[in-house]
Amino acid sequence: MATSASAVLLDMDGTLVDSHAVVERLWTQWSLDHGVDPAQTLAIIHGRQGQDSMALLLPDRPHEVNLAENAAMLAAETAQTEGVVAIPGAADLLAALAHEGVPYALVTSATTELATARMRAAGLPMPPVVIAAADVSRSKPDPEGFLAGAAALGVDAARCIVVEDSANGIAAGLAAGMRVISVGPHAAEAGPTWTVSDARGIHVSRDADGGAVVTLD
Repeated sequence: MATSASAVLLDMDGTLVDSHAVVERLWTQWSLDHGVDPAQTLAIIHGRQGQDSMALLLPDRPHEVNLAENAAMLAAETAQTEGVVAIPGAADLLAALAHEGVPYALVTSATTELATARMRAAGLPMPPVVIAAADVSRSKPDPEGFLAGAAALGVDAARCIVVEDSANGIAAGLAAGMRVISVGPHAAEAGPTWTVSDARGIHVSRDADGGAVVTLD
């Protein structure tokens, strides 16, 4: 399958970086500390900012408490990078985007500091444009982040392709009016436009007119 695009918007965790072990360890401990079923927690946190996940899991808590606990969680996640590795094909995809001159951005629910730490731990370069937690008022599944990415790159949202792994992220990309490539074994359940097993199945190039072409295996 091949399609044209003006830009590619990339999620980080689960899409470019495998931080699964760290995320599950920290959020499982948080759940146990608060009397929440860890399975319930792990079913909703991916792609969503931490304070929003806490609000869903403990709806009667003050927002200020969620913000404070999420700040502590983010600090722990930023410090603990052992076991964080690149998703297969992520390095080649980022290199191809840069080499071909295709506009691209990272759109993540992580903070800039956490994204930098994880991308560095995985040996991946930071994209030239990053839309992180502080750049939006509403996290995925809201489309704000992806729309901000398109605006930052100066391209029409409808001409963007999103690469995502989580149901929240896929929903955000679709709500932004973008086509979505899902990555991973379970992402297809969220109804993306296309599905690949990992980043090795995504290739970018330029056509004869200089437009970007995204090809999927």
